Amino acid sequence: MAESPTIYHLEVTLSDVDRSVYETLDLRIARHPSESMRYMLTRTFAYCLSYEDGIAFSKGGLSDTDEPPVSIHDPTGLRLAWIDVGSPSAERLHKASKAAGRVVLFSHASLASLQREAATRPIHKIDDIVVWVLDGAFLDALGDQMARRLKVELARNDGKLYVTIGDKVTESELVEARLLSV
Repeated sequence: MAESPTIYHLEVTLSDVDRSVYETLDLRIARHPSESMRYMLTRTFAYCLSYEDGIAFSKGGLSDTDEPPVSIHDPTGLRLAWIDVGSPSAERLHKASKAAGRVVLFSHASLASLQREAATRPIHKIDDIVVWVLDGAFLDALGDQMARRLKVELARNDGKLYVTIGDKVTESELVEARLLSV
């Protein structure tokens, strides 16, 4: 019998000073048994730091390889943004940039490894793809604090990310980068 996902209920107070977005988010995040805590946290940050009207996690979850983990649609259903997580293939990024007007990648992989993969084939509008790199040690520290029900304060200001769980603040640089075309 296949294992079922673990559901995390996060109440996130979002203060994204860099984008002037201030929201309270009530998230239920299904962590697939094969999903690492780093990946789940990166996916959660991708949602929060891209938050705007029409944002949603993929309905098919991680098993739907034709859909991004997070996307933004307009009221008519048109996909405005493809928000990917992890280390997608160059082929996937190429497909994403044709499927949406905006492509954003949140990753905890090194920028060098992302660039090596991107160099394996031409990617449509590669110069427009925004890459946000999260520090693995930062994600691991947060993973140690995770509980299935949690109140979290998430703040982004001047390229720094601050996460408060209880009375503990964990901070990290949030590095913005671009992939280079081949």
